[in-house]
Amino acid sequence: MSIESMIGTMAKDARTASRGLRGLSRGQKDDALFKMAEKLLKRREIITAENQRDLSAARDAGLSPAMLDRLTLNEAVIGAMADGLREVASLPDPVGAYPVMWKRPNGLQVGKVRIPLGVIGFIFESRPNVTVDAAALCLKAGNAVILKGGSEAIHSNIALGELLAEALNEAGIPQKAVQVIPTTERAAVNALISLDDDIDVIIPRGGEGLIRFVTEHSRVPVLKHYKGVCHVYVDQSASLNMAKEICFNAKVQRPGVCNALETLLVHEDAAPGFLPEMAKEYESAGVEIRGCPKTIDLVPGAVAATESDWPAEFLDLILAVKVVGSMDEALDHIETHGSQHTEAIITNDYNRSQRFLAQVDSSVVMVNASTRFNDGNQLGLGAEIGINTSKLHAFGPMGLEELTTTKFVVYGQGQIRD
Repeated sequence: MSIESMIGTMAKDARTASRGLRGLSRGQKDDALFKMAEKLLKRREIITAENQRDLSAARDAGLSPAMLDRLTLNEAVIGAMADGLREVASLPDPVGAYPVMWKRPNGLQVGKVRIPLGVIGFIFESRPNVTVDAAALCLKAGNAVILKGGSEAIHSNIALGELLAEALNEAGIPQKAVQVIPTTERAAVNALISLDDDIDVIIPRGGEGLIRFVTEHSRVPVLKHYKGVCHVYVDQSASLNMAKEICFNAKVQRPGVCNALETLLVHEDAAPGFLPEMAKEYESAGVEIRGCPKTIDLVPGAVAATESDWPAEFLDLILAVKVVGSMDEALDHIETHGSQHTEAIITNDYNRSQRFLAQVDSSVVMVNASTRFNDGNQLGLGAEIGINTSKLHAFGPMGLEELTTTKFVVYGQGQIRD
C-alpha cells in the first residue's frame, strides 16, 4: 500500500470514528482516559526502552541538548503524562454545553451548543509526550485525531499509540479515534494535509520551517504559530529582585521551548540597578547576552546584538537585551519584532500594567509572571494541543473548549416565517 493510500484509509477511518464519538457520555470518555493513564504506568519500562532507541539515534545525529531534553521520556515525564490524562478527565466536558440562548419575539428559542471540530490532523516534532496530551484533549472534546510525529520520536510514538488504542478498545470506543502514522516519510505529511474531505483542521506544532511548509501547502484549515519570540519588559517601577527571579526563570528553566524568554527589554531608569546583577545570574547559567550599545556599557561581557537577533527564536541559552527609553519604545519593539506568542511586564505601577495588557497584541500577556506560564496545563486547561497565534478560531493555548466549535440550535412550537 502506498503512503497516500495508507493515509487516505486512516483519514476515512477517523471520519467514521468521529461520528461514533459525538454521542459519547463524559463517563465513557473519562473511563478511556483513566485506562490510558493506567497503561502508561504499567508499560513505562517498554516506553522508556523504545524512547532510548530514539534518543540513541538522536545523539548520533547530533541533536542539541535542548532537543534531546524535549525528546526524553523518563519516569518523571511518564508520571506527569499519566497525571495529565487524569487531570483532563477531571475537567468539565465542553461538548453539549450551551454558552448562550435567547428568545425571539415570535417565541423561537435560539441558542448555541458546543460540538467537536471533527477530525484533527496533528503534525508535531520531538516531544513524544505531546502524543498523549493531544490524544487526551481530542478525545475529551469528541474529536478523532491522526498524529504525525517527527522521525526522531518514531519508536516512542508508535509504542504510545498502541497503548492508547488498546485503552480505547477496552473502554468501548472506536480505536480509530486515535491513530499514530507509523512512518517517518515526509510524503505522509503531504498526504495528510491534502485530505480536505475527511480532515477538518490541521494543527502543526514544531519548528518554524515545518509550520510554514504545512501552512503553505495545506488544503485543510491550519491553526498554528510560527515561533515564540517572547519578551519581558522590566519597567522603571519594577521590583528588581522580583524581576531577576522572573527573568532568570523565563530564560534558563527550559530554554528550548516556545514560551522561553528570547528578548529582554529594560527601561533606562531601571537598567543600571538591574542589568549588571542580572547579567551575573545569567553568566552563572551559561547564558550568552547579545545587547544593544547601552547594554554593553552596563554588561561588559555582552556581545553586540545584530538586527537579526531581535526577531530571533534562539531556543538556547542566548538572550537579546535592549535598554529602552520608555514604555512606548518597548511596545514598539514588541510590535515590530514579536510573534504574538507571550509577553510580560514587570512593574509595580497598576496603570502601566493595564496599558501594557491593552496594547500588546499577543496570545498571552502577563504582569509580574514568567513567560513560561503560557502553557495549557499551567493555565488550568489540563493540557494543550498547541498555542495558536493566528487568532482564528482560537488565540493562545488550545485546550478542551478551543477544540470545539458551536452550532446554532432552534426550538420552536410550530412557528412559520411570514
